[in-house]
Amino acid sequence: MIKGFGGIFWRTRNIDVLKNWYKEVLKIEMEDWNGTVITPHTDNATIFSFFTESDGYFPIDQQVMLNFQVENIEDSIKHLEQMDVPLVKEQENSEFGKFIWIEDPAGRRIELWEKQV
Repeated sequence: MIKGFGGIFWRTRNIDVLKNWYKEVLKIEMEDWNGTVITPHTDNATIFSFFTESDGYFPIDQQVMLNFQVENIEDSIKHLEQMDVPLVKEQENSEFGKFIWIEDPAGRRIELWEKQV
């Protein structure tokens, strides 16, 4: 029945600041309708997962965390450093791949993931 996620939607106080930040930092080009269509690559994977209210994997006061799959985590870190966007946690490596975390201007934690191949 489900083919994939159709979209991620959230409210924000300052659309222009977030649109610009996501464009500059994550290279997501936002269109005039305040969104964009991200077409996945064939090797992309989308994870849908629940966490308990007390799980500390991401901030407890944050109801949703975005995870973006990236081609190369080291290149992503270099780009973030050039943009003066700090990591909020040290890089973690596991059997699933490599992970880093940043925050957007609204304070939402975002996970960047290089999938283990």
